[in-house]
Amino acid sequence: MNKTISKIYIAADHRGVGLKLYLIEMLTAVGYTVVNLGVDDPNKMADYPDVAQSVADAMASDKKSRGILVCGTGAGVMIAANRFRHIRASRCTTPNQARDDRFHDDINVLALAADDIDIEMAFIVARAFLESPFDNIPRRINRINKIS
Repeated sequence: MNKTISKIYIAADHRGVGLKLYLIEMLTAVGYTVVNLGVDDPNKMADYPDVAQSVADAMASDKKSRGILVCGTGAGVMIAANRFRHIRASRCTTPNQARDDRFHDDINVLALAADDIDIEMAFIVARAFLESPFDNIPRRINRINKIS
């Protein structure tokens, strides 16, 4: 467990509810503080831009936090989250991709595609995202400053 992370803010649209609830259970079990920002009913329609905004808003005042967003494709929440200057979201499907995106780009939000990823693999990807460091060298920091 990465003890430098204050909280994990997690949210999903209606298509991602099942995966989100599974991740909350599993991440809590390994010791993370997970804040559920909804939705919890797969029959209640939710727009992915609203879901992404809820996580971005929560993270704005908590710089040591990370976010996880889930929708059917993962693309919608990723695109919506990246419109906020303090968010760097990536849709990851493998642990190696999550590690690389953290190391090179300091992603702070993981986007997952509920329709395309097995729940056990989603947990493995989430752990890789949460436990991987950022390289923190000047050229990478300079690149991030250009978009933040």
